[in-house]
Amino acid sequence: MITVFFDGLCSPKNPGGVAAYGYLVYRNGELIHKGWGVVGEGMGMTNNVAEYEALLAAIRWIRANAPQDRVVFKGDSRLVVKQMRGEWMVRSETSRRYVPLIKSMLEGIDHEFVWVPREANAEADALSKYAYEMHRRRQE
Repeated sequence: MITVFFDGLCSPKNPGGVAAYGYLVYRNGELIHKGWGVVGEGMGMTNNVAEYEALLAAIRWIRANAPQDRVVFKGDSRLVVKQMRGEWMVRSETSRRYVPLIKSMLEGIDHEFVWVPREANAEADALSKYAYEMHRRRQE
């Protein structure tokens, strides 16, 4: 079984800052991959954009490397988790852009989404902060 922890941030301001993300992939409790990146900066960038992009990056990795595995996605964004489970309406432009795309990318993959408290997502949070810091340093 695969467990994916994902997180995103938009800093130093939300909206309009730098949207960055991180994710970790575990197989049977052992870390097998981690990724991070920057989505963009300025207009259109939000925490939610970063969260969805973290999930997309993780799904791309899963599709390329473990498409037959059962996957549990764990995140601390209630919005993302509840929308992906179909429990909350998809209203915002951001959600209308990401939710159908992510659902289509998950077709054929046995998966579920689980909300976790922020403390249980510290490693993914640290990777998103790392991505932001690397971006900021390149700008100096």
